[in-house]
Amino acid sequence: MSSKKAYDGYRSFQYLDEGIDYQPFRLAREVDRVRSSRVAVSQEQERRVERLMQDNLVISLHDHAFVVPENPDEIWAYRRAGRDWTGYEGLSVSGIDAIFDNLMDGTAVITSKAGWKWDDVIWDLGMRLSDIAHQDMVIRAETTDDIRRAKQNGQIAFVPSLEAATPIENEVDRLDVLYGLGIRQSGIAYSEANTLGCGLREANDGGLTQFGRVAVRRMNKLGIAIDISHSGDQTSMDTIEVSEKPIFITHVGARALWDTKRMKPDHILKACADKGGVIGIEAAPHTTLTREHPHHNLESFMQHFEYAANLVGLDHVAFGPDTLFGDHVALHHAFARQLSIQAAHGTANFEEVEFVDGIENPAEEFHNITRWLVKHGYSDADIARVLGENVMRVLGEVWYR
Repeated sequence: MSSKKAYDGYRSFQYLDEGIDYQPFRLAREVDRVRSSRVAVSQEQERRVERLMQDNLVISLHDHAFVVPENPDEIWAYRRAGRDWTGYEGLSVSGIDAIFDNLMDGTAVITSKAGWKWDDVIWDLGMRLSDIAHQDMVIRAETTDDIRRAKQNGQIAFVPSLEAATPIENEVDRLDVLYGLGIRQSGIAYSEANTLGCGLREANDGGLTQFGRVAVRRMNKLGIAIDISHSGDQTSMDTIEVSEKPIFITHVGARALWDTKRMKPDHILKACADKGGVIGIEAAPHTTLTREHPHHNLESFMQHFEYAANLVGLDHVAFGPDTLFGDHVALHHAFARQLSIQAAHGTANFEEVEFVDGIENPAEEFHNITRWLVKHGYSDADIARVLGENVMRVLGEVWYR
């Protein structure tokens, strides 16, 4: 298809010797791993989809573009080895021009069992960027010009991001270090509370701490975009209020449609938009469900998109699918305690799926999103906004350059 990138077949760490320099794992297929559905459109509509993805920036506000082992039982050993494979083959057919890759720091267990440790985060970031530096299709991106240049050159802009600022502990200057190492987006807290504020697992959310307020202002000064996807409700509201720049909710859905802590209530979605921010709709397994679609698939995901768009306007909505290459459900099971999966799902009853049909991984997600938008009558201008223009507008205000 026309949005395919120039891919030369590179595989992660092929510049090293397998079995000597690193432990090999049999990895999941990056393309057609499962029988995920394709949105049915006419030939004319498909040509329009290709044109829209070719002519406009396509930005994933939140994904994990790495590949997990084919055997889910090997996930712990794979993570402990500290070497994540990037899904270059899958990305090459994704149509994505820029991807905010959030690494896997909550499951970075090289030196600890709990994740989020400073040394492990630096290791995780450096290892991914070392691999990226040895190929040409994916480039490290730190500015909006980098994103535009990647699009023009048939490349993909890789934006290193963190899901929580937990690793900085009580050292605000560590944010400067992370910025210097390429981090351009960070969450406040994940599930458990940290020195900045509360995550969604906490029964009592005390809001943004005094240190958290200092950290938010430092991120504003540095040019690190702020994400509150996993923050508790009060911490989320405090962050929106304290930040002098628009913020992101990079991967979330509407609590009005599915009543779990992992989804955000209307007043937070509105507050984010009122300050100029953008909300990315997510599709990680068993998140953006709805009462009409308790079996997680593309339709339930897009129902959250339309709800948010109707609530805050299309200028404040984008997509942060939160997918990866491999068995995402098995990874959640393996790291259920690590990632506080039960706290995110709450007590809502749902039917577990093997994969999220129609939006299973980064290779397919934006093709089907764009097909769905075309099929449902969205204009070219509106599609361009939600595919990338909205995100670029916020980055233009938040990033240093």
